[in-house]
Amino acid sequence: MSSKHPLLAEILQGESKTLEFKATLPKGDQLAKTLIAFANTSGGKLVVGVDDDRQLVGLLNADIFDLQDKIASIVHELCSPNLLPEIYIENVTGTELLVVEVSRGALLPYYLKPKGREQGTFIRLGATNRQASPDYIQELERQRLNISFDEQINYNQPLATLDLSPLHARFNQVGKVLNEDKLLNLRLIQREQGQDFPTHGLLILLGQYEHVETKCSRFKGNTMVVFLDKKEYRDDLFYQLEQTELFIKNHLHLKAEILGLQRTETYEIPIPAIREALVNAVLHRDYTNFGRDIKVGIYDDMLNIVSPGGLPNGLTQADLQQGRSEIRNRVLARVFKELGYIEQWGSGIGRIKAMCREAGNAEPKIQERGDFVDWEFYRSTISNTEPVAGSEDMSEKMSEKMSEKMSEKMSEKIVRFIQANPNITIDELSKLAEVSTRTIERNLKSLQAQNRIKRIGPAKGGYWEVTA
Repeated sequence: MSSKHPLLAEILQGESKTLEFKATLPKGDQLAKTLIAFANTSGGKLVVGVDDDRQLVGLLNADIFDLQDKIASIVHELCSPNLLPEIYIENVTGTELLVVEVSRGALLPYYLKPKGREQGTFIRLGATNRQASPDYIQELERQRLNISFDEQINYNQPLATLDLSPLHARFNQVGKVLNEDKLLNLRLIQREQGQDFPTHGLLILLGQYEHVETKCSRFKGNTMVVFLDKKEYRDDLFYQLEQTELFIKNHLHLKAEILGLQRTETYEIPIPAIREALVNAVLHRDYTNFGRDIKVGIYDDMLNIVSPGGLPNGLTQADLQQGRSEIRNRVLARVFKELGYIEQWGSGIGRIKAMCREAGNAEPKIQERGDFVDWEFYRSTISNTEPVAGSEDMSEKMSEKMSEKMSEKMSEKIVRFIQANPNITIDELSKLAEVSTRTIERNLKSLQAQNRIKRIGPAKGGYWEVTA
């Protein structure tokens, strides 16, 4: 069977987020559920005249005009707000098919009238229609109002109780100041009746919610049966990104190349590509679902990054390939753009693939799997000589060694952090520098012996001063 016809090519790929087919017209409520799910998600087509084996059976002598009138009546009676589907005939290799096409709606959420909005709202998940949860219905309402979850205020968390020093330190690192005006402009706080409140975005950035974490695992072989190493990272998002990158580096091979007279070592997967994918996962994950987190799995054959929440705001796989960008978390996106983590909107996926191709790697794959977005980076076929983190202490030493190797000297880092925040604690320095508190204490003593810093006041309640 030739697949030159565009609709036939879609049918041969099977049902999906935006395509469903039936041999005969479904019953009224089933038809309405499908159209509602399309309208609430990414739009889509219901094709009548195709069986479960993707064979074209046609309309079986049904009256076409009768079918069109019946569909219009079902939509009018059962769908709210009103849907306006396109209903047309498509001739595919001599077989007539009836297509009911619905665009993503602007009056979200759409629902079955007899069931009401709370029970009758459906969404498209993969190739199935699912009843939307109350949280998802709220998300659809936010999309209709063009508001993101992270822009909304959390009235339960007083702003005065939050430690903003991790954010101040990050802004200072790029030569910027995070003052009250900047907090308001970035929607990290919002003002109501003269009082400032934190938004969900600020609390997410600071890692205040339990589900804002990244779980990393190194598995034996290519399955999830046996763990070789496992870490869970909480605290602010920047710390999580840095620790996750270090974890990944600890479990990837280094390959050596001779360029001219120089011997250079590079990781088997380009680290900038991994870093971009991790930022993508953090920025675009669904934070409204408090029961899920980001998971990173390293296997013998690949690196897998899984982010909860499907593609945002009606985006499809085809849209991704064309560079279309939809921002689910606007506060996080503004902050990451301000700090230089994002270069251009919509360019990340293409850049990730290009970096891997240029390094001679297989092109990584990004897929929407149900209600998750899944990155797969394929590892090179190097003999398995990587070190395995056999204990917490060993993993910590490996992280410290890698951190010092990849960045400026630890002492310079510490001086810079102290300049940004003289009241910074040893624990905070440990998190920012990605090393143990023992390493921080050792470097502080060395810096004091060199008269580069001095302690003013007691250990508790005092502060640091940079003297040279």
